[in-house]
Amino acid sequence: MKTNDIKSVDEMLDLRERTITAEQRAKFEGYVAEIFSAMGMEMGTQSTEQTPKRFINALLEATEGYDGDPKLIKTFGSECQSGNGCSIAQIIQGPIPFHSLCEHHVLPFFGNVYVGYIASEKIIGLSKLTRLVNLASRRFAVQERIGQQVADILEATTAPEGIAVYIEAHHLCMEMRGVREREPLTRTTVWRGSYATDPTLRSEFLQTCGVEHHGRI
Repeated sequence: MKTNDIKSVDEMLDLRERTITAEQRAKFEGYVAEIFSAMGMEMGTQSTEQTPKRFINALLEATEGYDGDPKLIKTFGSECQSGNGCSIAQIIQGPIPFHSLCEHHVLPFFGNVYVGYIASEKIIGLSKLTRLVNLASRRFAVQERIGQQVADILEATTAPEGIAVYIEAHHLCMEMRGVREREPLTRTTVWRGSYATDPTLRSEFLQTCGVEHHGRI
């Protein structure tokens, strides 16, 4: 596969410097209190007097993917060191649970990610796949972009023969508002390299994820 420059990993992940001063925090908490009060919340009760502060803290935690992860980019040599098109069997991990905030309505969406790749000369530690999913999802996002970012970073760091990403998620913006559909699942896929050209690989990946023969994709 054609790979991205590893120096561009931070750029691909859209990392942000997020320093909030005490003055800014106080201002933000005031805005939150004003909005919540206008929406009907009774502010200043024993239950709600700290709600603006808790909301800001929760929002920062839910979007900590913008802060990056120094332990993410660490690869190891694989069994394939010949440089002659050598590749090893699929490496598949999942379900990897995730949660994110829809950038359209700032409501949560959550579900599971399955990641597969055909390694060439480099592999990434299994825990790093979970870290990668967390980094791409803990932010304001859309489901399709999470899958693309996971594939982009995996491609840039390991230069594999192929990459597959399958995501299924519940979107509260569909369940709590709008059509108010009960428990809908939104499914997205990303195919790169060998997976894009070999239907047998795609089928094997989906079977391992437990989705192909259940009318789920």
